[in-house]
Amino acid sequence: MKNFRIGQIVPSSNTTMETEIPAMLTSRYELFPEERFTFHSSRMRMMHVSPEELKKMDIDSDRCALELSDARVDVMAYACLVAIMCQGPGYHKVSQERLSKTVASNQSNAPVLSSAGALIDSLNMLDYKKISIITPYMKPLTQQVIDYIEAAGIEVVDSISLEVSDNLEVGRLDPMNLVAHADKLNIGQADGVVLSCCVQMPSLPAIQIVQDRLDKPVLSASVATVYQMLKTLGLEAKVPNAGHLLSGAF
Repeated sequence: MKNFRIGQIVPSSNTTMETEIPAMLTSRYELFPEERFTFHSSRMRMMHVSPEELKKMDIDSDRCALELSDARVDVMAYACLVAIMCQGPGYHKVSQERLSKTVASNQSNAPVLSSAGALIDSLNMLDYKKISIITPYMKPLTQQVIDYIEAAGIEVVDSISLEVSDNLEVGRLDPMNLVAHADKLNIGQADGVVLSCCVQMPSLPAIQIVQDRLDKPVLSASVATVYQMLKTLGLEAKVPNAGHLLSGAF
């Protein structure tokens, strides 16, 4: 039996990554019966998705990484996309390098990922040049996310902002509503669709449905995080009913 400890640094009001990441990884058990995962989190205070709260929260990420390294997790992810992206292009690299040093100072060699970096790296791996996205953010924050993605060389051809600023309410959004939202996206020029460009907005139950409906590759920030976790652990990147990226083709 191969046992893996999965660590996540999450905003205190985030409930979705501790739901979707375990759901994806435990759904592999029928495909890979020799695998088992356990899940461990450390929290940064944040209630409202505003630039001020996000920047204040980010300071806590070092403490969280240190706490997770005490548990000797096998991989850890900074599970808040917009907290990274609102701090300027390429910040995921700065954050991952800093947190990796914090982890190493505690005699741990756990690789440190971020949802922001996972999304960018996955889109680059797929060689997608144009995407359409859905976010729960207020429009100014969505624009910061678009600027971050485009600074990485990927054009955002269309976006939908649901404009929910309360992070708890974001976590309570019905993922199946994304099916109708996705129907309104301009996807003609897009290589793929990021159904939830936010790790707190639930989307997992809708991903395969929207992909089949639109006949376009569909992923989310949480799907990209799982993909990068699996690749980092040296495991096959395959999860049932989780869209193109986790089909096992990559």
